[in-house]
Amino acid sequence: MSSETHKTPPSLRIGAVIVGVVLLGVLIVGITARAQNARTLKSWTEQQAAISVSVINATEITGGKPLELPGRFEAYAAAPLYARVSGYLKSWKADIGTPVKTGQLIAEIETPDLDQQLLQARAEVATAKANADLAAITAKRLQSLLDTNSVSHQEVDEKVGDYAAKQALLQSAQANLDRLVATKAFARIVAPFDGVVTSRNTDTGALINVGSGTGPALFVVSDNRRLRLYVSVPQAYLGSIKPGDTADVTVPEQPGQVFQAKVVSASQSVDASSGTSLMQLSLNNADGKLLPGSYARVSFNLQGQASRLSIPASALIFDAKGMQVAVVDADGTVKRKAITVARDLGSALELSDGISATDQIIDNPPDGIADGTKVLIKQDAAASEKKAG
Repeated sequence: MSSETHKTPPSLRIGAVIVGVVLLGVLIVGITARAQNARTLKSWTEQQAAISVSVINATEITGGKPLELPGRFEAYAAAPLYARVSGYLKSWKADIGTPVKTGQLIAEIETPDLDQQLLQARAEVATAKANADLAAITAKRLQSLLDTNSVSHQEVDEKVGDYAAKQALLQSAQANLDRLVATKAFARIVAPFDGVVTSRNTDTGALINVGSGTGPALFVVSDNRRLRLYVSVPQAYLGSIKPGDTADVTVPEQPGQVFQAKVVSASQSVDASSGTSLMQLSLNNADGKLLPGSYARVSFNLQGQASRLSIPASALIFDAKGMQVAVVDADGTVKRKAITVARDLGSALELSDGISATDQIIDNPPDGIADGTKVLIKQDAAASEKKAG
């Protein structure tokens, strides 16, 4: 009876097994959940430690985009007029803005010193001529007496030589007179060609000294019927602009009006300090609407230019290694690439090489970002946070 009384019923054993299995399941689920939470926390921590960046793609620019550059007008011919004689300005006949013709009198200089030198030179010529005439007569007479043996050959040769010397003195005096006469002609300042007086730096009664080209010119005459237009073209575009090409020109004082200019020559060299080459264009200005010395905007239509890529200036990295951009690979690793800027547009940069259209470029890259840095693109970071939540 006692053994039957203490014997465990089967139902209790089954219940105990069930409870044990349940407890074991709860334990396994708890351990698994904790491990999953730990992995999620670790991933979230790593994501927070990674640098979040915004990426962009370069924009492709078609080849027909015009190239706009600043330029400066100059007169097709401009002559600064300096004094070749000293004296006082007697009068001037043309002020700034006055049209003049070739040879037209612009100003006249009073030259009292030169006038006295001319009087002296004329007197010296007269004296030399009288002496030469006397020497000629004497030599001729002695030569006629030579056949009569009245004079010696030595005397004849001396008089002939004296006549030659007096003749040379006459020629020297005449040359000096001619020089002073030619110098006196410069007392009249005349226009060297048809044009306009664009500068006057003297007035009546002013002391005039012989100009050497170092000081201001008395007058400047410019031929404005045609103008030269000088433009500095970046090296990357030199192959696309040739003599004979045309360009559209606009000026601030003529809004909405477009002028046509033609490329006539290039300097055939690149300025090392600016990386540009000087080109000269020519355009007609018969109506006088354009002014030498003024600013112009020159637009070249580069139809043959290959397509380029453009990035915002905010993506540029500039340090001791030069101009670079930071590109993100598929695995989130940064790689810095050197670029060549073909054209700086201010807020954007036009590149000639260095990147491709598919590259993911970091916009506003953090300071000190280097090759191999792990980054997280912002949209991927937002998706990861949403998933973790």
